[in-house]
Amino acid sequence: MTQLVNPLEVLKSLSEATSLLIKKTSESVVSVKAQMSHGTGVVLTKDGYIVTCNHVLSGCNAIKIGQGEKTFNAKIVGTDPYNDLALIKAEKGEFTPIPMGDSEKLSVGQYVLALANPFNRNQPTATSGMVTSVNSTIRGWRGSTQMENVIATDAQLTPGFSGGPLVDADGKIIGINTAYVWQRGIAIPINKVKAVADRLMTGKVAQKGYLGIIANTVAIPEEIAQQAGLEQESGVMIFSVESGSPARKAGLAMGDVLVKFNDKPVTDFYDLPRLLAEDVIDKETKLTIIRRESLLEVTIVPTIHGGEED
Repeated sequence: MTQLVNPLEVLKSLSEATSLLIKKTSESVVSVKAQMSHGTGVVLTKDGYIVTCNHVLSGCNAIKIGQGEKTFNAKIVGTDPYNDLALIKAEKGEFTPIPMGDSEKLSVGQYVLALANPFNRNQPTATSGMVTSVNSTIRGWRGSTQMENVIATDAQLTPGFSGGPLVDADGKIIGINTAYVWQRGIAIPINKVKAVADRLMTGKVAQKGYLGIIANTVAIPEEIAQQAGLEQESGVMIFSVESGSPARKAGLAMGDVLVKFNDKPVTDFYDLPRLLAEDVIDKETKLTIIRRESLLEVTIVPTIHGGEED
Protein backbone atom coordinates (compact mmCIF):
# COMPACT_ATOMS: atom_id res chain seq x y z
CA MET A 1 0.00 0.00 0.00
CA THR A 2 1.42 3.37 -1.02
CA GLN A 3 2.08 5.67 1.92
CA LEU A 4 1.11 9.28 1.30
CA VAL A 5 3.77 11.91 1.95
CA ASN A 6 2.72 14.79 4.14
CA PRO A 7 3.64 17.93 2.16
CA LEU A 8 3.92 19.93 5.37
CA GLU A 9 6.55 17.53 6.68
CA VAL A 10 8.49 17.84 3.41
CA LEU A 11 8.36 21.62 3.68
CA LYS A 12 9.45 21.50 7.31
CA SER A 13 12.39 19.22 6.47
CA LEU A 14 13.49 21.52 3.65
CA SER A 15 13.24 24.55 5.93
CA GLU A 16 15.29 22.90 8.68
CA ALA A 17 17.91 21.67 6.21
CA THR A 18 18.27 25.13 4.65
CA SER A 19 18.61 26.80 8.04
CA LEU A 20 21.27 24.27 9.10
CA LEU A 21 23.15 24.78 5.83
CA ILE A 22 23.19 28.57 6.30
CA LYS A 23 24.40 28.24 9.89
CA LYS A 24 27.22 25.89 8.88
CA THR A 25 28.34 27.96 5.89
CA SER A 26 28.30 31.23 7.84
CA GLU A 27 31.28 29.96 9.87
CA SER A 28 33.39 30.68 6.77
CA VAL A 29 31.81 34.05 5.89
CA VAL A 30 33.26 37.39 7.02
CA SER A 31 32.38 41.03 6.53
CA VAL A 32 34.80 43.17 4.53
CA LYS A 33 35.01 46.93 5.10
CA ALA A 34 37.19 49.19 2.97
CA GLN A 35 36.69 52.94 3.53
CA MET A 36 33.06 53.62 2.52
CA SER A 37 32.55 50.23 0.87
CA HIS A 38 31.09 47.16 2.56
CA GLY A 39 31.04 43.64 1.19
CA THR A 40 31.46 40.00 2.11
CA GLY A 41 34.44 37.65 2.07
CA VAL A 42 34.94 33.89 2.10
CA VAL A 43 37.60 32.13 4.16
CA LEU A 44 39.90 29.93 2.07
CA THR A 45 42.50 28.90 4.66
CA LYS A 46 42.72 28.41 8.41
CA ASP A 47 45.37 31.14 8.73
CA GLY A 48 43.12 33.81 7.21
CA TYR A 49 43.42 33.99 3.44
CA ILE A 50 40.08 35.42 2.32
CA VAL A 51 38.67 36.00 -1.16
CA THR A 52 36.28 38.81 -2.02
CA CYS A 53 35.38 40.93 -5.05
CA ASN A 54 37.88 43.47 -6.32
CA HIS A 55 35.25 46.20 -6.57
CA VAL A 56 34.51 45.85 -2.83
CA LEU A 57 37.99 47.12 -1.98
CA SER A 58 37.67 50.31 -4.05
CA GLY A 59 41.46 50.67 -4.30
CA CYS A 60 41.74 50.86 -0.51
CA ASN A 61 44.61 49.37 1.53
CA ALA A 62 43.03 49.85 4.99
CA ILE A 63 40.72 46.86 5.35
CA LYS A 64 38.86 45.41 8.29
CA ILE A 65 37.18 42.03 8.38
CA GLY A 66 34.60 40.96 10.92
CA GLN A 67 33.23 37.67 12.17
CA GLY A 68 30.80 37.78 15.02
CA GLU A 69 32.18 39.91 17.83
CA LYS A 70 35.70 39.76 16.42
CA THR A 71 37.26 42.22 13.98
CA PHE A 72 40.70 42.04 12.40
CA ASN A 73 42.88 44.19 10.22
CA ALA A 74 43.68 42.71 6.84
CA LYS A 75 45.98 43.51 3.93
CA ILE A 76 45.60 43.05 0.21
CA VAL A 77 47.63 40.14 -1.13
CA GLY A 78 46.69 40.71 -4.75
CA THR A 79 43.88 41.65 -7.10
CA ASP A 80 42.55 40.43 -10.44
CA PRO A 81 40.33 43.20 -11.86
CA TYR A 82 39.67 41.20 -15.03
CA ASN A 83 37.80 38.59 -12.97
CA ASP A 84 36.66 41.05 -10.26
CA LEU A 85 38.50 39.07 -7.57
CA ALA A 86 40.79 40.06 -4.71
CA LEU A 87 42.73 38.06 -2.15
CA ILE A 88 43.23 39.51 1.33
CA LYS A 89 45.00 38.18 4.43
CA ALA A 90 43.92 38.69 8.04
CA GLU A 91 46.81 39.90 10.20
CA LYS A 92 45.83 37.49 12.98
CA GLY A 93 43.14 35.03 14.01
CA GLU A 94 42.15 31.45 13.26
CA PHE A 95 39.37 30.79 10.76
CA THR A 96 37.19 28.03 9.35
CA PRO A 97 37.83 27.40 5.63
CA ILE A 98 34.76 26.81 3.51
CA PRO A 99 34.35 23.32 1.94
CA MET A 100 35.24 23.41 -1.75
CA GLY A 101 32.95 22.28 -4.52
CA ASP A 102 33.61 21.76 -8.23
CA SER A 103 32.01 24.30 -10.54
CA GLU A 104 32.78 22.11 -13.55
CA LYS A 105 30.13 19.67 -12.32
CA LEU A 106 27.39 22.30 -12.07
CA SER A 107 24.22 21.86 -14.08
CA VAL A 108 21.24 24.07 -14.81
CA GLY A 109 18.47 23.61 -12.26
CA GLN A 110 20.68 22.90 -9.23
CA TYR A 111 19.52 24.41 -5.94
CA VAL A 112 21.89 27.06 -4.57
CA LEU A 113 22.17 29.38 -1.58
CA ALA A 114 23.87 32.80 -1.57
CA LEU A 115 25.14 34.26 1.72
CA ALA A 116 26.29 37.71 2.78
CA ASN A 117 27.22 39.54 5.96
CA PRO A 118 28.59 42.95 4.93
CA PHE A 119 27.90 44.65 8.27
CA ASN A 120 29.09 41.86 10.60
CA ARG A 121 25.70 41.18 12.09
CA ASN A 122 24.97 38.22 14.36
CA GLN A 123 23.07 36.49 11.56
CA PRO A 124 24.05 36.37 7.88
CA THR A 125 21.75 37.40 5.06
CA ALA A 126 20.76 34.59 2.72
CA THR A 127 18.76 34.00 -0.43
CA SER A 128 18.16 30.93 -2.55
CA GLY A 129 17.48 29.95 -6.13
CA MET A 130 18.63 27.67 -8.87
CA VAL A 131 21.36 27.73 -11.48
CA THR A 132 20.00 29.17 -14.73
CA SER A 133 23.26 29.13 -16.71
CA VAL A 134 26.74 27.75 -16.11
CA ASN A 135 28.59 29.65 -18.84
CA SER A 136 27.15 33.13 -19.24
CA THR A 137 29.13 36.06 -20.62
CA ILE A 138 28.67 39.48 -19.02
CA ARG A 139 29.73 42.42 -21.18
CA GLY A 140 30.71 45.94 -20.19
CA TRP A 141 31.87 44.77 -16.79
CA ARG A 142 33.28 47.13 -14.12
CA GLY A 143 36.15 48.63 -16.13
CA SER A 144 37.02 45.38 -17.91
CA THR A 145 35.38 44.56 -21.20
CA GLN A 146 33.61 41.39 -20.12
CA MET A 147 33.65 38.34 -17.91
CA GLU A 148 33.51 34.89 -19.45
CA ASN A 149 31.83 31.69 -18.27
CA VAL A 150 30.23 33.05 -15.13
CA ILE A 151 27.39 31.32 -13.25
CA ALA A 152 23.92 32.86 -13.47
CA THR A 153 21.18 32.07 -10.93
CA ASP A 154 17.74 33.40 -10.13
CA ALA A 155 18.81 34.12 -6.54
CA GLN A 156 18.05 37.79 -5.93
CA LEU A 157 21.18 39.52 -4.63
CA THR A 158 21.16 42.89 -2.88
CA PRO A 159 24.09 45.26 -2.14
CA GLY A 160 26.54 43.56 0.22
CA PHE A 161 26.37 40.11 -1.37
CA SER A 162 29.46 40.90 -3.47
CA GLY A 163 32.30 38.60 -2.41
CA GLY A 164 29.99 36.18 -0.60
CA PRO A 165 29.67 32.46 -1.32
CA LEU A 166 27.29 30.66 -3.62
CA VAL A 167 26.93 27.14 -2.19
CA ASP A 168 25.26 23.95 -3.33
CA ALA A 169 22.96 21.63 -1.39
CA ASP A 170 26.01 19.94 0.20
CA GLY A 171 27.20 23.24 1.65
CA LYS A 172 30.19 23.38 -0.71
CA ILE A 173 31.12 26.64 -2.38
CA ILE A 174 30.67 26.65 -6.13
CA GLY A 175 31.08 30.37 -6.77
CA ILE A 176 31.73 33.90 -5.49
CA ASN A 177 28.78 36.26 -5.92
CA THR A 178 29.69 39.45 -7.71
CA ALA A 179 26.52 41.26 -8.85
CA TYR A 180 22.84 41.18 -9.69
CA VAL A 181 22.16 42.16 -13.31
CA TRP A 182 19.30 41.50 -15.70
CA GLN A 183 17.38 39.90 -12.82
CA ARG A 184 20.09 37.30 -12.41
CA GLY A 185 22.63 36.71 -9.69
CA ILE A 186 26.12 36.49 -11.17
CA ALA A 187 28.84 34.37 -9.56
CA ILE A 188 32.45 33.63 -10.51
CA PRO A 189 32.96 29.83 -10.68
CA ILE A 190 34.95 28.47 -7.76
CA ASN A 191 37.40 26.62 -10.02
CA LYS A 192 38.38 29.96 -11.52
CA VAL A 193 38.48 31.55 -8.06
CA LYS A 194 40.86 28.86 -6.79
CA ALA A 195 43.16 29.32 -9.79
CA VAL A 196 43.24 33.10 -9.32
CA ALA A 197 43.80 32.81 -5.55
CA ASP A 198 46.67 30.34 -6.05
CA ARG A 199 48.30 32.73 -8.52
CA LEU A 200 47.89 35.74 -6.24
CA MET A 201 49.33 33.82 -3.26
CA THR A 202 52.55 33.34 -5.22
CA GLY A 203 52.78 37.05 -6.04
CA LYS A 204 51.77 36.79 -9.70
CA VAL A 205 49.72 39.71 -11.00
CA ALA A 206 46.81 39.47 -13.38
CA GLN A 207 47.65 40.41 -16.94
CA LYS A 208 45.91 40.73 -20.29
CA GLY A 209 47.34 40.76 -23.76
CA TYR A 210 47.44 44.16 -25.49
CA LEU A 211 47.33 44.96 -29.21
CA GLY A 212 47.03 48.75 -29.24
CA ILE A 213 44.00 49.22 -31.47
CA ILE A 214 40.64 50.95 -31.31
CA ALA A 215 38.11 48.81 -33.12
CA ASN A 216 34.49 47.81 -33.35
CA THR A 217 32.27 45.09 -34.78
CA VAL A 218 31.29 45.41 -38.47
CA ALA A 219 29.31 43.28 -40.90
CA ILE A 220 31.30 41.63 -43.70
CA PRO A 221 29.59 42.05 -47.10
CA GLU A 222 28.47 38.67 -48.43
CA GLU A 223 30.46 38.96 -51.67
CA ILE A 224 33.68 39.74 -49.77
CA ALA A 225 33.11 36.86 -47.35
CA GLN A 226 32.56 34.48 -50.28
CA GLN A 227 35.62 35.77 -52.10
CA ALA A 228 37.75 35.32 -48.95
CA GLY A 229 36.29 31.89 -48.23
CA LEU A 230 34.84 32.96 -44.87
CA GLU A 231 31.73 31.49 -43.29
CA GLN A 232 31.34 34.27 -40.69
CA GLU A 233 29.19 37.33 -41.32
CA SER A 234 31.04 39.84 -39.12
CA GLY A 235 34.51 40.83 -37.94
CA VAL A 236 36.29 43.64 -36.10
CA MET A 237 37.34 46.74 -38.06
CA ILE A 238 40.35 48.73 -36.89
CA PHE A 239 39.72 52.47 -36.62
CA SER A 240 43.00 53.53 -35.00
CA VAL A 241 46.43 52.05 -34.26
CA GLU A 242 48.56 53.37 -31.42
CA SER A 243 52.08 54.53 -32.18
CA GLY A 244 54.71 52.03 -31.02
CA SER A 245 52.07 49.39 -30.22
CA PRO A 246 52.23 45.69 -31.16
CA ALA A 247 49.61 46.38 -33.84
CA ARG A 248 51.72 49.17 -35.39
CA LYS A 249 54.83 46.95 -35.35
CA ALA A 250 52.86 44.15 -37.03
CA GLY A 251 51.76 46.48 -39.82
CA LEU A 252 48.06 46.61 -38.99
CA ALA A 253 46.30 49.65 -40.39
CA MET A 254 43.06 51.58 -40.19
CA GLY A 255 40.38 49.79 -42.22
CA ASP A 256 41.75 46.28 -41.69
CA VAL A 257 39.06 43.85 -40.56
CA LEU A 258 40.23 41.24 -38.07
CA VAL A 259 38.44 37.91 -38.63
CA LYS A 260 40.61 35.29 -36.93
CA PHE A 261 42.97 35.13 -33.94
CA ASN A 262 45.22 32.06 -33.99
CA ASP A 263 42.65 30.51 -36.37
CA LYS A 264 39.79 31.18 -33.93
CA PRO A 265 36.94 33.27 -35.40
CA VAL A 266 36.64 36.90 -34.32
CA THR A 267 33.08 37.97 -35.04
CA ASP A 268 32.61 40.59 -32.32
CA PHE A 269 34.76 43.18 -30.54
CA TYR A 270 34.03 41.39 -27.28
CA ASP A 271 35.80 38.26 -28.57
CA LEU A 272 39.14 40.04 -28.20
CA PRO A 273 39.43 40.20 -24.37
CA ARG A 274 38.76 36.46 -24.18
CA LEU A 275 41.37 35.67 -26.84
CA LEU A 276 43.93 38.11 -25.41
CA ALA A 277 44.51 35.87 -22.40
CA GLU A 278 47.67 35.83 -20.33
CA ASP A 279 49.13 32.88 -22.28
CA VAL A 280 49.50 34.92 -25.51
CA ILE A 281 51.59 37.72 -23.96
CA ASP A 282 55.04 38.03 -25.62
CA LYS A 283 54.26 35.13 -27.99
CA GLU A 284 53.94 35.24 -31.76
CA THR A 285 50.27 35.18 -32.62
CA LYS A 286 48.66 34.80 -36.03
CA LEU A 287 45.96 37.26 -37.04
CA THR A 288 43.85 36.83 -40.15
CA ILE A 289 42.57 40.07 -41.64
CA ILE A 290 40.64 41.35 -44.62
CA ARG A 291 42.48 44.18 -46.39
CA ARG A 292 41.07 45.64 -49.57
CA GLU A 293 38.91 42.52 -50.11
CA SER A 294 41.92 40.19 -49.76
CA LEU A 295 42.55 37.75 -46.91
CA LEU A 296 45.97 38.20 -45.27
CA GLU A 297 47.82 36.66 -42.36
CA VAL A 298 49.79 38.88 -39.98
CA THR A 299 52.09 37.89 -37.12
CA ILE A 300 51.79 39.97 -33.96
CA VAL A 301 53.33 39.75 -30.48
CA PRO A 302 50.83 40.97 -27.84
CA THR A 303 52.36 42.71 -24.85
CA ILE A 304 51.02 43.35 -21.35
CA HIS A 305 47.65 45.09 -21.33
CA GLY A 306 48.25 48.78 -21.85
CA GLY A 307 44.84 50.42 -21.48
CA GLU A 308 41.10 50.08 -21.48
CA GLU A 309 40.83 49.71 -25.23
CA ASP A 310 42.27 46.64 -26.92
